[in-house]
Amino acid sequence: MTDAFIYDAARTPRGKGRPDGSLHEVTSLALSARLLNAVKERNNLEGHAVEDVIWGNVTQVKEQGGCLARSAVLASDLDERIPGLSINRFCASGMEAVNLAANQIKGGAGSAYIAGGVEMMGRVAMGSDGAAIAVDPSLAMKSYFVPQGISADIIATEYGFDRDQADALALESQRRAAQAWQEGRFDKSIVPVIDQNGLTILDRDEYMRPGTTIDDLAKLKPAFKEMGEMMPGFDKVAMLKYPHLSAIDHIHHAGNSSGIVDGAAAVLIGNEEFGKAHGLKPRARIRATAKIGTDPTIMLTGPVPVTEKILKDSGMSIGDIDLFEVNEAFASVVLRFMQAFQVDPARVNVNGGAIAMGHPLGATGAIIIGTLLDELERQDKNVGLATLCIASGMGAATIIERV
Repeated sequence: MTDAFIYDAARTPRGKGRPDGSLHEVTSLALSARLLNAVKERNNLEGHAVEDVIWGNVTQVKEQGGCLARSAVLASDLDERIPGLSINRFCASGMEAVNLAANQIKGGAGSAYIAGGVEMMGRVAMGSDGAAIAVDPSLAMKSYFVPQGISADIIATEYGFDRDQADALALESQRRAAQAWQEGRFDKSIVPVIDQNGLTILDRDEYMRPGTTIDDLAKLKPAFKEMGEMMPGFDKVAMLKYPHLSAIDHIHHAGNSSGIVDGAAAVLIGNEEFGKAHGLKPRARIRATAKIGTDPTIMLTGPVPVTEKILKDSGMSIGDIDLFEVNEAFASVVLRFMQAFQVDPARVNVNGGAIAMGHPLGATGAIIIGTLLDELERQDKNVGLATLCIASGMGAATIIERV
């Protein structure tokens, strides 16, 4: 089987996903095209250089609808002979795009792909696609649907995490992210967003709050308590599914949950022949990929079983992994991962995560793969694992190995 290598990983800075955010006037199409152009320029790609652009995106309506991947190719400087494929695996869409591209290459379907994703959460509201899992009673009732924040609080309750632990993880995410930016650890990947006049709109993640203190976090109101305990009473739905729980402990709030932001990320993946033909040196091999379905109510536990699966399928153990990127959708997700595998917190999300910098849904999976690769190179480590929890109960993972 042909190996699939990562030749480049790029991302835009993440903008606050609201009207006062720097990227609010930038469309999903424009941001995607900007990143595709950057990958083309950084790697001197000409003509029909890649087989396809696979682009993850969660809320595929309005400006993010209509096969945004193909629209982005046409809006960019890429050759029009390159097609585009938009995919949706919720929060893992960007990772699934990378994994799909890698497995296409391994199977001989093309020599190279650009894969990644975008989400403009300040322009296309999360949930505006009217997903059946949430709004169709025939499915929502059958699956005991609750919002993700309630799911995160269920994890905390089930596995014994309190608010102090969640806030401590959030504070550390802010500290690590600030240090990473101060030390230029993201410089290799960041593609500044510029306007039509060549002026810089955004050149760093603007959601970060490096001055956050533990006292600041302690003052924040639990975000999901009212929807859990009052109408529509999602706690009662959860306890129908899990009758051993007498109550849900609502520990999550705006400070220990992922931020709503805008952003995009792309990974250039190809076989060995592609690299030789374009004078490019591979940075890492995509060693393994995996996905799995999980309980749709507690929903966000996917990183644990998908990591177990990818390690088993690869004949590896947790000790074979040097560094981990576990998407910080909510603090309890990362706490559960570290608890399950007894991994050293110093090897998990070394440069902070989505609590500090935000979670642009369709892009995050590609972002954390690029962040993981950069950090493996910085520390001169060899093997890394990236994983995400996924709405409606799924998990995805990727193992990369430097070459």
